[in-house]
Amino acid sequence: MNQQTITISHSINIRLFAPFLLGTTLLASCGSRTETVSDTHVPNIIYILADDLGYGELGSYGQKLIETPNLDWLASQGMRFTDHYSGSSVCAPSRCVLLTGKHTGQAQIRGNYEWSERGDVWNYHEVLKNPELEGQLPMETGTITIASLLRDGGYRTAMFGKWGLGGPTMHSTPTQMGFDFFLGYNCQRQAHTYYPVHLYKNDERILLGNDTISPREKLPEGADPYDQESYQAITSRVYSPDVMFDGLTSFIMDNDPGKTGMPFFIYWATPLPHVPLQAPQRWVDYYLDKFGDEEPFPGVGAYFPARYPRATYAAMVSYLDENIGKMIDQLKVLGLYENTLILFSSDNGPSFTGGSDSPWFGSGGPFKSERGWGKTFLHEGGIRVPMIASWPGHIEPGTVSNHISAFWDVMPTLCEVAGIEPPGNTNGISFLPELTGQEQPQHEYLYWEQPPNQQAVRIDDWKGLRKNLGAGDLTLQLFNLKSDPAEQNDLASQYPEIVEQVERIMVEARTTPRLKPFRMAALGDPTE
Repeated sequence: MNQQTITISHSINIRLFAPFLLGTTLLASCGSRTETVSDTHVPNIIYILADDLGYGELGSYGQKLIETPNLDWLASQGMRFTDHYSGSSVCAPSRCVLLTGKHTGQAQIRGNYEWSERGDVWNYHEVLKNPELEGQLPMETGTITIASLLRDGGYRTAMFGKWGLGGPTMHSTPTQMGFDFFLGYNCQRQAHTYYPVHLYKNDERILLGNDTISPREKLPEGADPYDQESYQAITSRVYSPDVMFDGLTSFIMDNDPGKTGMPFFIYWATPLPHVPLQAPQRWVDYYLDKFGDEEPFPGVGAYFPARYPRATYAAMVSYLDENIGKMIDQLKVLGLYENTLILFSSDNGPSFTGGSDSPWFGSGGPFKSERGWGKTFLHEGGIRVPMIASWPGHIEPGTVSNHISAFWDVMPTLCEVAGIEPPGNTNGISFLPELTGQEQPQHEYLYWEQPPNQQAVRIDDWKGLRKNLGAGDLTLQLFNLKSDPAEQNDLASQYPEIVEQVERIMVEARTTPRLKPFRMAALGDPTE
């Protein structure tokens, strides 16, 4: 495989986690760049990215079983988008699109690729010994990101959560891609447990005191799957979302613009509610009382078993919602809420595996979410996501927008908010006019591709989709999303002129991927 050269830019240091490391010492390791005091009227920005949260999993988007009062309140105070799209239907490319402002026809990372050529990358014991086994394919050195633009524009920048765009021994880490501070998972495989042995604080491993338990481990032989005690063997002590949230609130406390003279940008890329099913017991008990008893989930592949799968999944969403409420309360106490733009979305649609049971929850809302329709597919259930924006005094409370937008619009939007010139090669259009009630420019189209099989285009109410490119099949399905949001009626034979337009865009919108794993022979990409 002709892969780009990966430069080992620094070594990994290991520290034992202690809560005091996350407090007032955060900025001591943020780097030595020259600080410039910016206009304190420029807002703080907090972008919250949920992981695998479906379009229909918030109360404000129609959810009836899972309770999300804080996010519903946030929607009531700001704007709720009905036609917002993620960058992809899987994690890594969606995050690349978000941070770089380029859709997957031009983005560097266009799919999930675990890079197993390096060795036994799924072996947690081997990874603990060798951090070079962590991580995914990296972005290129010098990549311009939202964080690097805002940092250069006078913001303090921090990330909390899941990275998935490089590895800890590479050049593509959060701190080398524009973030002053990082606390979380560098590698998305490691996020397949919420009780990891380690997280990363900047470029150092922080040991949490948890046991090395691989997500592939199942219940001990002979254990009773109906006995909650049987699951203690696959659970450890320190819940990583607690650690990351404590770091986030400490960062807000230490970076009050009234003290620093600089606004802050926080990218909170929480791993919740991505499976495995692991949540604080108090929330599991709450939903067990609400839903009643249920059958255990036995665990599949790289996902743990769970005694109460539906209760645990709902618990994960509500735990996240609870922490968002705590963060908002903190902003209010510090007098920062009124001058903070908060955006909330999800990296793709809901999962079909790991015991999450998306159809039972109605996780896709009006869109299908079972296998083949939600996560990993470019159907609406895989890429149409909730998006909430709140900014007191700038966004009219309780508004709903049907503006068609996507992750690649976030970079130009935040640049405009911050008074920064965006790069000239972004695919995005700022939706700040929509947020503030001004005339909003529209996209001619939205484009996605997901190797090895899929391409999709949205033009107004039309959606064109290819799903079998890996087999050389260029057949295009065509749906009218206004009359058929669940994409059940293929109208390609009735509207050849729309099909021709979509096919033209599918050629013109993309460039040949520089990384070989993302090339598709059916689209004319060289594979050697």
